[in-house]
Amino acid sequence: MQLSISAIVILAIVLAVLIRGGHLKWPAALVAVLFGFFLAGTTVAPQIHDGLDGVTSTVSKINP
Repeated sequence: MQLSISAIVILAIVLAVLIRGGHLKWPAALVAVLFGFFLAGTTVAPQIHDGLDGVTSTVSKINP
């Protein structure tokens, strides 16, 4: 659960930076947020979650 909250915070920051930088307009950002919201309710959500878990576990195993 802690990982998913971290991912949400990071994605929210990236979204805010893109909007403030002018690279992403408000209507497109709203569509992106709604797409993510509705995607979370589909049958694909567990596979996406498992993929993100795999990526984060791989990244955490990289030695600095």
